[in-house]
Amino acid sequence: MALIEISGMKRHYVMTSETVKALDGIDLHIQKGERIILLGPSGSGKTTLLNCVAALDNPTEGNYSFEGAAVPRGHAEKMTTFRRENIGYVFQFFNLLQDLTVLENILLIQELSGARDTKRAVELLSLVGLEAEIDRFPAEISGGQQQRVAIARSLAKSPKLLLGDELTGNLDSATSSKVMEVLVKACETEGITLIMVTHDESLAKYATRVVRLDSGKIISDEKVSN
Repeated sequence: MALIEISGMKRHYVMTSETVKALDGIDLHIQKGERIILLGPSGSGKTTLLNCVAALDNPTEGNYSFEGAAVPRGHAEKMTTFRRENIGYVFQFFNLLQDLTVLENILLIQELSGARDTKRAVELLSLVGLEAEIDRFPAEISGGQQQRVAIARSLAKSPKLLLGDELTGNLDSATSSKVMEVLVKACETEGITLIMVTHDESLAKYATRVVRLDSGKIISDEKVSN
């Protein structure tokens, strides 16, 4: 059984003088453990698709199931519960709390998820190579290290699916590579499926599949030989 099954997904926005077809008939099946990179020009529908997968947005039409069950739509509380139980998110901007240490940023997410576990938090920081930085504050470490903290934080509630939206967009190419290597290792170690939006073609090598979108449609879906 696929982790994600999407068929006929559309997301249309009615503007003053026209209907914008952000998604216009998406069919996509994703197996557990895959690493999917969504590529395409601005306005192609990548982020809209990611938001629909995350149950942050409601598709206009189509079916979306997760582990064989229909994903809730149009019901804010049920959508929030679905995200809390299944989804981790890594953003372009690190969104770390500056007055908390690296470790405390992880512990806070654990508390919000109802399971504070210092040992687990330290293990996650070790997984992303930051065991020596646990008592430092975000402003005291580099941008690449902050993004690795953000990755560890996203893993703190043991999500089944990790979503990333231009998560290397603020990093130089060398740092982006290091962050992606850490991300791949973390997903493989934790058994997590990854879907990531990017404009950076060079990141395709870290995926198991590359899905290209244009004008709200999938124009190609190819496996990557690693």
